[in-house]
Amino acid sequence: MRLLRQRLGAGTLGGPVPLPSVTSRQGGVEWLVAPFYILVSSFLLFWIAGFAGAAIVWPWPAALRAALSTMFLVTASAHWGKKRADLIRMVPPAFPKPELLVTATGCFEIAGAIGLLLPATTRLAATCLALLMVAMFPANVYASRQTLTIGVRPVTPLPIRTARQLVFVSAVLVAGFAS
Repeated sequence: MRLLRQRLGAGTLGGPVPLPSVTSRQGGVEWLVAPFYILVSSFLLFWIAGFAGAAIVWPWPAALRAALSTMFLVTASAHWGKKRADLIRMVPPAFPKPELLVTATGCFEIAGAIGLLLPATTRLAATCLALLMVAMFPANVYASRQTLTIGVRPVTPLPIRTARQLVFVSAVLVAGFAS
C-alpha cells in the first residue's frame, strides 16, 4: 500500500494521497468483506454492461441477479477450497455431520446462483437462497462467539455480519421478485 501511495504522488497539501481501504480493523487484525465487494463491484459492472446494450443484464434487476449469482458462485467455491476446514469448524456442535452440511450448502449456493439466472426459476431460487442464508446464520453466530478464523483472518464481527446478511437477503429477494 505504501508503494502504491508513493507512485500515485502527493496530495494537494504535499502529503500522501489517502486511498480508500477495502479492509476494516478490529483489535488490530484486518478482515476482508469479500462477498460484499464482489456483489457491489459485479453489480456495477453488469449494470454498466446492460446500460451499454447487453440486454441480458438490463434492466437493473437482471444486473443484480447476475451479480448475486457471481457472489454465490465465488462463496460456494470456498466449500471445497483451502477454507473448507474453517467452514466446517463454523458449524455449531448441535448440528450433525458438519462436513456434509458444508458440502450441501455449497451445492445449494451453486444451484441458487444458476436458478437466479433462469426466468422460470428466479423467484424460487431467490426464496430458497434467502431461506438458506437464514438457515446458515447460526454458523456465523457460533463462529463469532468462538472467535474463529477463516484462513488467517478472524470472522467478521457479528454486528457487521448481521447487517451484511440483511443486505444479502434483501438483495436476493429484490432481485428475485422485482420485474
